[in-house]
Amino acid sequence: MQKKILVIEDDRKLLGNIIRFLEEENFEVKAVADGINGIETAKNWIPDLIICDINLPLKDGYQVLHELSKEINTRTIPFIFLTARVEKEDLRKGMNLGADDYMFKPFELEDLLNSVNTRLMKSDYLKANKEIENESIKKIYDLDDKILVSVSSKMQLFPIKDLKYLKAENPYVHLRFANGKYSLNRQTLSEWETKLPPKYFIRIHRTTIINTEFITKIDRVGNMTYLLSLKDEEQPFTVSRRYRSKLKDKFSLATSYSTKH
Repeated sequence: MQKKILVIEDDRKLLGNIIRFLEEENFEVKAVADGINGIETAKNWIPDLIICDINLPLKDGYQVLHELSKEINTRTIPFIFLTARVEKEDLRKGMNLGADDYMFKPFELEDLLNSVNTRLMKSDYLKANKEIENESIKKIYDLDDKILVSVSSKMQLFPIKDLKYLKAENPYVHLRFANGKYSLNRQTLSEWETKLPPKYFIRIHRTTIINTEFITKIDRVGNMTYLLSLKDEEQPFTVSRRYRSKLKDKFSLATSYSTKH
């Protein structure tokens, strides 16, 4: 699906160049030449990203961003300023209003494209995590339930049964799936622990939850330490003393344990 970009710029030559370039990159583009039409177009069209000059007729770029930041449907749209100004005060003003980036005139169109793609990827990621947060309101998952996660900036559905392990990597939780794909999520490990089916998922460390269906071997090292090997994972996982009892309750452990995987 094409991403929609609104360009607000009164320099006709620059505007034409931006439009042609973005359309060649498979974006759907709308363009206006003043701040008032820019605000109205953004409210009615709801673009995925806005590129806006600061020096505009009728209302300047700062006023455009200020107006759109007050509307629930437009406040989170990524916003890139185009400007010839390089004063610190101008930069601070834009950032305080919520601008995502500045492009200083003259600029290369490839640099603009890099900024556009970066802001769109970030926006997609935030939207994906919002959907995951909303999904987390539901009761405890079943193994056949599916979760919607962002993988390589694309939304994908994965069955809970394919979730191999979860590992806290501040400020995210790393979700690793059976097919080797992974996603970073902003829910805490404790929040995940309350939603995952306890018959299959156990916490083995303050940073780690594993799906016991993927355990291939449990080794005891010394008197106090257990190491878990998971299917297709090179490095074993250490069970901390705090969570060792959970492992013992689930498995009859002597010196070692092996599955039929």
